[in-house]
Amino acid sequence: MKLAVISDIHGNIAALEAVLDDVRRRGIETVVNLGDCLSGPFDARATADLLMRKNFLTVRGNHDRLLIDRPPAEMGQWETWVFDDLDERHLDWIRSLPQVARNGEVFLCHATPDSDEENWLDYRGPGHRLIARDLAEVEFHASGLEYPVMLCGHTHSPRVVRLPDGRLIVNPGSVGCPAYLDTRGETPFVQQTGAPDARYAILEELNGDWRADLCAVPYDASDMAQLAKARGAENWVRAVTIGWVA
Repeated sequence: MKLAVISDIHGNIAALEAVLDDVRRRGIETVVNLGDCLSGPFDARATADLLMRKNFLTVRGNHDRLLIDRPPAEMGQWETWVFDDLDERHLDWIRSLPQVARNGEVFLCHATPDSDEENWLDYRGPGHRLIARDLAEVEFHASGLEYPVMLCGHTHSPRVVRLPDGRLIVNPGSVGCPAYLDTRGETPFVQQTGAPDARYAILEELNGDWRADLCAVPYDASDMAQLAKARGAENWVRAVTIGWVA
């Protein structure tokens, strides 16, 4: 069994198309999506249309939820950029997405099994950067999940963790947002992968054992950079162009 794992597209249709082209080139037929599909200064409408046509198994991310659980006046900037570009059919699709799902032996969630906002494999540490969690903290969220593979996104940080009992936890990274700057707190938080490539993961089961490969796909982000620039999102321009914001 082999499948591709995507997450955190954030409306970056160019990155999504590049990843799906790479998936097809590798002959992989099954794709699962860990959410945060549309919010961002890019092309949410085209992204939603493509995902709806593909009908991938998809779970709802926190930024997907923020498009449907409050009035537009109370939405954050990432949502207000795109809300008016979406039709009711797009919002109905988001409403239909589950918080968690499974594909055979593979468990899907956006952040953790119980929350669409809590970081699973990392935490916001000193220096306002992501720090890898200790084993006990990672195992806490995996307790009671009898799946050999568990998938999460949310942090935009590609990670593969294997627990002592053999279970695998994989974060594929972000398809469309390789770096971001969160200025909501007193001190800005920065996450940056240092490369503008579109990220995803490949899972493969061989003789009962699961392995994961993290993939980075280069693509032409110039159109996305122009869309972000038109919305005044200069940090996003830097993110998709060079993979850094700070």
